Amino acid sequence: MTSRERLIAAINHQEPDYVPLDLGSNGQTGMSASTLYRLRKAYGLDEHPIRISEPFQLLGEVEEDLLKKVGADVVPLWNRGNLLGLSNNYTKPWKMTDQTPVWMPDNFEYDLDEKGDTFVYPCGDRCAPYSAHMTNDGFFFDNIDRAPEVDEDDLTPLEDFKDNYTVKTEEDCQYWEKNATRLYENTDYGIMGVLGGMGLGDSAEIPGPFLKNPKGIRKFEDWMMAHLLYPEYVEEIFEYQTEVMLKNLEMYKQAVGDKIQVIWISGTDFGSQNAMIYSKQVFRDMYKPYYKRVNDWVHQNTSWKTFYHSCGAVAELIPEFIDMGVDILNPVQCSAAGMDPHKLKDTYGKDIVFWGGGVDTQKTLPMGTPEEVRKEVLSRLEIFSKGGGYVFTSIHNVVAKVPVENLMAMYDAVREFRGL
Repeated sequence: MTSRERLIAAINHQEPDYVPLDLGSNGQTGMSASTLYRLRKAYGLDEHPIRISEPFQLLGEVEEDLLKKVGADVVPLWNRGNLLGLSNNYTKPWKMTDQTPVWMPDNFEYDLDEKGDTFVYPCGDRCAPYSAHMTNDGFFFDNIDRAPEVDEDDLTPLEDFKDNYTVKTEEDCQYWEKNATRLYENTDYGIMGVLGGMGLGDSAEIPGPFLKNPKGIRKFEDWMMAHLLYPEYVEEIFEYQTEVMLKNLEMYKQAVGDKIQVIWISGTDFGSQNAMIYSKQVFRDMYKPYYKRVNDWVHQNTSWKTFYHSCGAVAELIPEFIDMGVDILNPVQCSAAGMDPHKLKDTYGKDIVFWGGGVDTQKTLPMGTPEEVRKEVLSRLEIFSKGGGYVFTSIHNVVAKVPVENLMAMYDAVREFRGL
């Protein structure tokens, strides 16, 4: 099988020749540019500055030579912009806090304070207040709350969030069409369309790191309380966001056709380490109807499979995900409460694709031994791969400072399981 054929089989719950592997097909299956640089060096690949594929988390672009080295099967079709409102023209040289050389977006503008902390301007506009901050020893950015105080007696949800969710332009469509065609015709990889736009209440997006002057309810703790205090405010935003998403999906379909196999829809986290963030009823009432409309459109108009990311203890929500039309769940955080891999596969494996769960990135991968990594990877592959419906990747992104030996053990274990 080609990589694309392998992916198509897996996401249709068929057993491919061997389990497909993902590294870097979206913003939740990637690797810190710092770690990526060291991994390339360990594999004896060409040493050069790493292009940043996602600047908020400082994820590195996974190039063809490394894709082949680890046996990856999926590549991303990115958008023209990103979470910091910057371009995807990565031509500005920069160094991470550990001196890893990288290429940042050409309109990346920042300042350093007296401690060496980095403060970033949204959209590269130095007239706007900083939207993101990284400490002098950090490896990704955090949001800065900038919105003014809200008048609780005069809430204006559409005015507040109209710039968060916008209909794409002709330039966007041309970019999608050009790059989807390039990936489809010049490679045999499976293709992930990283459209996004439907991350309802996503904690990374609500503060508006890509906006010059956000307003409205933006602090995440206030946003969570708004579900109970001002539900109409939240629902009006979700309705608007959904309408914009449906318009963008129509344009996306015209631009990429059936060249992609998977479409990345949402990255909203609904679980913490030990429990759900919202009650099941809140999810059913305030989230599920909007997600269902989007999934229904995708399934009625395309051959794509819908990809949803949600960290944490979401086992109780998986039946809801399935009912609203989610095809693929990531990152399958097996370390969270109730997320036992055997139970997940046995209970839901015929109805939803698990994309992730391959190794614990909180403990085993960063702190275990290579042999511990190998054993966990082989165990997860054995559990999740039966009957298809599985794509291997680590649980969320590989962060900085993960031992290269452990990464190599992870990919060696996949190769071992594949019988290669």
